[in-house]
Amino acid sequence: MTTLSPENSLSARLSASFILEKRKPSIDKTEWDGFFDENGQLAKSRDFICVNILERGLHPSVKTEAWKFLTGYYSWQSSQDERLTMDSARRKNYESLCQMYEKIQPLLENLHRNFLETRNNITCDIQKLYDKDPLGNVLIDKKKLEKILLLSYVCNSQAEYQRGFHHMVMLFQLMVEHDHETFWFFHFFLQKTEHSCVINIGVSKNLNMLNDLINFMDPVFAEHLRGKGAGTVQSLFPWFCFCFQRAFKSFEDVWRLWEVLLTGKPCRNFQVLVAYSLLQMVREQVLKESMVGNDILLACNNLIDLDADEVISAACLVYAELIQKDVPQPLKDFFL
Repeated sequence: MTTLSPENSLSARLSASFILEKRKPSIDKTEWDGFFDENGQLAKSRDFICVNILERGLHPSVKTEAWKFLTGYYSWQSSQDERLTMDSARRKNYESLCQMYEKIQPLLENLHRNFLETRNNITCDIQKLYDKDPLGNVLIDKKKLEKILLLSYVCNSQAEYQRGFHHMVMLFQLMVEHDHETFWFFHFFLQKTEHSCVINIGVSKNLNMLNDLINFMDPVFAEHLRGKGAGTVQSLFPWFCFCFQRAFKSFEDVWRLWEVLLTGKPCRNFQVLVAYSLLQMVREQVLKESMVGNDILLACNNLIDLDADEVISAACLVYAELIQKDVPQPLKDFFL
């Protein structure tokens, strides 16, 4: 076992403090522009910017631009001219992929049963989406959304389509202006978060580490979950598959959490600390009422309309507590 750096603990506690107790305004356009010199190159350190995003968040006026750096759409070391070139390259690459897809689509339809099944699933999922706001204004283009999802399915050999991706891509479509940006945001988001929301890659790993974290941090609760709550943790996979979308009260809250995940601050795999923090919200009720598995899941599913800043702050405090302990090597490797 290894005790982690006290500096990391202090940093995590300070972040939690800034998020709720000493909350500063989010990073606006003027401040964001001040992070770069006259050539558009970074004048502040990447760590400085990411810590500020963790503690304060991004104003809507800079969210799209900042996310291009956070996802890797742009390099942090690039100049303004290089970013213009990169944006053009991203657009052309997307158009080339679209042309490729159109050529091979008949072959996919004839030879791959999974393709037809996946296309039907995508179509059904998209039709269920609300595409208008309360005033009747169209929010999303379902045809474009379907095209992007199909293209992502064909191009991403690591992450096959799964339920929940349509919600995720919809949120990216709402954030950006162009189809190629939506496509690359989704593609890079999966990469940057180590495919943590993909069932056959990251979700099982997250659930196993969440179970290990509960065992280490909260033995009393862990014992209850092993007994009356057997199987509960493994049944929480929708939290990770949907990247906690259903827990928050607004799109802005979802984006707020996701941008923190993209910063890598205060640690890797922050999503597991978020899940642990959500479980802690129902812990007292679960133990007091001696809840069994299904009742525990119902209590977890009733965690909705949450405030992202409060959840992020709680997860930062968990991290600060974790790294003051003699941490088992698997947990250390997972979070650092």
